[in-house]
Amino acid sequence: MRLLLLGGTEFVGRAVAEDAVARGWDVTVFHRGRHPAPAGASALLGDRLAPGGLAALDEGEWDAVVDTWSAAPTAVRDAARLLAPRAGRYAYVSSRSVYAAPIAVGSNEDGPVVDGSPDAAGTDYAADKRGGELAALDAFGDRALLVRAGLILGPYENIGRLPWWLGRIARGGPVLAPGPRDQPIQYIDVRDLAAWTLDAVQRELAGPYDLVGPSGHATMGGLLEACVQATGSDAELRWTDPGTILAAGVQPWVELPVWLPPGEDHDAMQRSDVSKALGTGLRPRPVEDTVADTWAWLQDIGGTAPQRPDRPVVGLDPEREAAVLNARA
Repeated sequence: MRLLLLGGTEFVGRAVAEDAVARGWDVTVFHRGRHPAPAGASALLGDRLAPGGLAALDEGEWDAVVDTWSAAPTAVRDAARLLAPRAGRYAYVSSRSVYAAPIAVGSNEDGPVVDGSPDAAGTDYAADKRGGELAALDAFGDRALLVRAGLILGPYENIGRLPWWLGRIARGGPVLAPGPRDQPIQYIDVRDLAAWTLDAVQRELAGPYDLVGPSGHATMGGLLEACVQATGSDAELRWTDPGTILAAGVQPWVELPVWLPPGEDHDAMQRSDVSKALGTGLRPRPVEDTVADTWAWLQDIGGTAPQRPDRPVVGLDPEREAAVLNARA
């Protein structure tokens, strides 16, 4: 397989590139040159937002394209139109954020989606992802695969969610653990996303697929306990009622990454039906493996995870954490 990756040097793109290289595929990554290309991949340089920035893609043929773009849909539109005559399939890594609220428990790919346009310059994450989907569909039709990812964790994470928990728990001491302990979480290991996506383009799957593990594959307790185990920390997880945390003004998801209190937001994010992806080969690995491998990667790079400049820094300030723990006591 000849694979073109639009991106391919960070997080999802890098995981896809490394998996494809390991399969023996001929891999080309198109990127801006800010990070080194993965070992074994060829590189083409360009900035898809700049005038003439796609010039490096004017020639060449590929069996499949994987696009991880997450901003202005016009970038997907222009690349997809350029490549449609010379590429077999186009996999666009989208997001479950494209579904319109309220999202019902057990929702799947048939749920209503937000409005979006392939001609939008980029204003809103959900609308931008939907616009990117429409751009891929406009250019490739039934050769387009829409990978609607949920929460993504694992090595190379540049959002900071799992790296923050690992770093906090590695410091040890009492840790504010947001309850309920047995509350299900729904996420996808980036390597499982990469493997499924490459299998899917090889099998010529098309249309939308929600790419996230089944609800209950892991729990908040399982995730944080795996962090304690991986780091070898003496951390004491102090499970705290959601009401206490919310009363203190702590922001779910942002200050306490991954966690959402019971309710509508949790159900929308953490209780979707992913039987379509499971039926086509998605095999989520145990949460312990995701956590341990992310910790090993962090140690390899000196303990500090990269941070995407277009995403907010996540995590709870130590003084705020201490105040909530004291109130809890």
